[in-house]
Amino acid sequence: MAINFLQREQESRQMLAIEKLNLVYNLFTTILVIIFYNRLHDPQAMLMARFAIVIGTFAIIYAYTKYPSPAMRFVRIVGQMALLSYWYPDTFEFNRIFPNLDHVFAGTEYALFHCQPSQLFDSVCSGYWWREAFNLGYWSYYPMIATVIIWYFFKRPQQIEQCTFVVIASFYLYYIIYIFLPVAGPQFYFPAIDGNLVAAGPYPEIGNYFNMHPEIAIPQAGKDGLFTSLVSMAQASGERPTAAFPSSHIGISTILILLAYRAKKGLALTLFPLYILLCCATVYIKAHYLVDAIAGLVSGVIFYLLTNSIYNRFIKEQ
Repeated sequence: MAINFLQREQESRQMLAIEKLNLVYNLFTTILVIIFYNRLHDPQAMLMARFAIVIGTFAIIYAYTKYPSPAMRFVRIVGQMALLSYWYPDTFEFNRIFPNLDHVFAGTEYALFHCQPSQLFDSVCSGYWWREAFNLGYWSYYPMIATVIIWYFFKRPQQIEQCTFVVIASFYLYYIIYIFLPVAGPQFYFPAIDGNLVAAGPYPEIGNYFNMHPEIAIPQAGKDGLFTSLVSMAQASGERPTAAFPSSHIGISTILILLAYRAKKGLALTLFPLYILLCCATVYIKAHYLVDAIAGLVSGVIFYLLTNSIYNRFIKEQ
């Protein structure tokens, strides 16, 4: 009992790997805010938000030192995961200062496939059940994250630190790309250009168009379905013209499948049908070009290997 108590007290004074990671990303983006201060839309609000995140992080850690328990440890993990809902749209505040690059990706898409796959996919599979199935896959993204994290927390507690580090570190790698690579995706770019150009181009540059038009302009047809409606509402409330290349939906989902397979093959097999639907859905609902989806799959495997290697080499033994 005395040994367990001492171990718990020692653990309570340590920061989780994802808390350290969040503070590092916070510092990195704070430096970017200072560098681009005069070009950002509201840099003061961005700095205040970062300060509040730091205070909130240490407040939760302090609460854990006073009341160490599995429940409070779970709160610490959930708190860090929840911050992703801020960091994702935050990437738009940076990349909106750079000229949009969708014309490059739309042109590449047509050069490779001689069509716009997202436009063709939607027209070929346009029925109610196709729409609902793919939107179910897209909607399942965050439940998949929660399922894998909860599984590790209760079934593989000795590996929860590494699991959460791999997921959060991969998210931050994608966010760093999005900060400097302003690609919005078909759901934003196609309505911004002449409709006659969508199918075969030429695809014009639109510069800083999204500074004044950050809203989604392509509503999904037939919103009567449950999952179609849920996805449409989520996009209307939280989507920004950012984060198209590579697809983090596919990248992170690939990482989740690999983590699930490592934990329990049955868990991975259960999630795999949703994973396939999600991969298809990213192109189907025009959130991504097909090249984004392919890059998401490749980068997901690379980030999985990279973040596991970083954890095992630099963090595990601390």
